[in-house]
Amino acid sequence: MTEHFDAIVIGTGQAGPPLAVRLAGAGRKTAILERKRFGGTCVNVGCIPTKTLIASARAAHVTRIAAEFGVAIDGAVRVEMPQVKARKDKIVAQSTGNVEKWLRETPNITVIEGHGRFESPRIVRVGERRLEASEIFINTGGRPAVPAIEGLAEIDYLTSTSMMAIDFLPEHLVVVGGSYIGLEFAQMYRRFGSRVTVVEMAGRLIAREDEDVSLAVQAILEREGIGLRLNAQCLGVERRAGGVSVHVRCEEDPRDVVGSHLLLAVGRVPNTDDLGLDRAGVTMDARGFVQVDDRLATNVPGIWALGDVNGRGAFTHTSYNDYEIVAANLLDGDSRRVSDRFPVYALFTDPPLARAGMTEREARASGRRVLVGRRAMTRVGRARERGETQGFMQVLVDGDTQKILGATLLGIEADEAIHCIIDVMNAGAPFTAIRRAVHIHPTVSELIPTLLGELQSLQ
Repeated sequence: MTEHFDAIVIGTGQAGPPLAVRLAGAGRKTAILERKRFGGTCVNVGCIPTKTLIASARAAHVTRIAAEFGVAIDGAVRVEMPQVKARKDKIVAQSTGNVEKWLRETPNITVIEGHGRFESPRIVRVGERRLEASEIFINTGGRPAVPAIEGLAEIDYLTSTSMMAIDFLPEHLVVVGGSYIGLEFAQMYRRFGSRVTVVEMAGRLIAREDEDVSLAVQAILEREGIGLRLNAQCLGVERRAGGVSVHVRCEEDPRDVVGSHLLLAVGRVPNTDDLGLDRAGVTMDARGFVQVDDRLATNVPGIWALGDVNGRGAFTHTSYNDYEIVAANLLDGDSRRVSDRFPVYALFTDPPLARAGMTEREARASGRRVLVGRRAMTRVGRARERGETQGFMQVLVDGDTQKILGATLLGIEADEAIHCIIDVMNAGAPFTAIRRAVHIHPTVSELIPTLLGELQSLQ
């Protein structure tokens, strides 16, 4: 028999649960499907567990340098990886449990565990159950990409997901991928005590960022003893006694990096290959992302796609904003669009890199009259007090409209300080809204008004 619902939500990542609760509260009989882990990537193998591990790694790092602050610690610093993992697992379990409990206890929601696949634009099958609804929301997320590397099928390797299961310290971790995920793991495991080498095919790390940002992040990582192999072409891997060899150059020596463990961190792919989207007639692009319009509707009326699966954000915060956009348009009589938002994200190395809006490269290419304010973290009191003066802050302003175009903050507490900039950008207010504000002393963000008072033409 076919079970009839008003709405079906496929997946319990960041967008799915709040949307299901809103739909149910609006009187729609709602089914929400989960095939594996309640909470999706962020809760289980992404933000929450990795930031929990980063916190443990920072504790180890601060303990090792405690003497610089006049704190004496007798004996060697040891990292007990089983305890590190147990702490992480406990926090993850609390989060996943809370998501599941919330859904199961919400009236008008039916929680169904299993893999949902479309049979038609209105029918989704989960095992032996056949569900029908006039509104269906795809929130199936993504997974680590596994590239076509010669020899990979013959060796064991790790991804950002399988790293969550290890409770030991790799002797030498080779990270293939010098972007956001790879660099967080690289610093994390270096601080735990592993030797770490990052292998990157591009000529610099996090190549989507401006060159000065890439170089500053590189200096931070090298200062902690992380090895880097850039311009790593002709990639190939093979098993070696007690580990793996990564072939990184065709012409230059040494041509191989030999480590005990290999982590692939080369991006993510959407979970769309086993959803039956062809049966529903839903259009995807060449990479498998569901194509959506500015309100996150697919080409099939009554089907929407939210979160990582639509390729419009790939962050927890953009996924949640997807929910807000869909709920506003469907339930609130409001008109919200994906194009209303601008890029905001962070790289959670220590210190973190926080970004909003345009890069300097993009601002130059825009043809605008651009003003720039820049300040080294060595000139920020909070950074000096904490002994963490690496990095800089930069804000770009449209010289004609006085609106902020973008910001790059690399330094202590940058991931928090940038929100005063984000809020003003969202409000469409001029930079003077921050310039004339009174900020608390001593903080990192108190120097942003000062920085904005020193704007110069971008040369």
